[in-house]
Amino acid sequence: MGRRRSMMSERFKEELAKELGFWDVVQKEGWGGIKASDAGNMVKRAIQIAEEQLANRS
Repeated sequence: MGRRRSMMSERFKEELAKELGFWDVVQKEGWGGIKASDAGNMVKRAIQIAEEQLANRS
């Protein structure tokens, strides 16, 4: 099986995890240790940020 390439940089994911309050889990257990709801919230927040950046360009 091939490894999927991440759409988000590692640094961006770290910043989101810190903002959303589960960075400590990532540090202890890796990305596989986070809850599905945390992963979903991370994606939602990344989309929000992207939408805000697009709106600011107009």
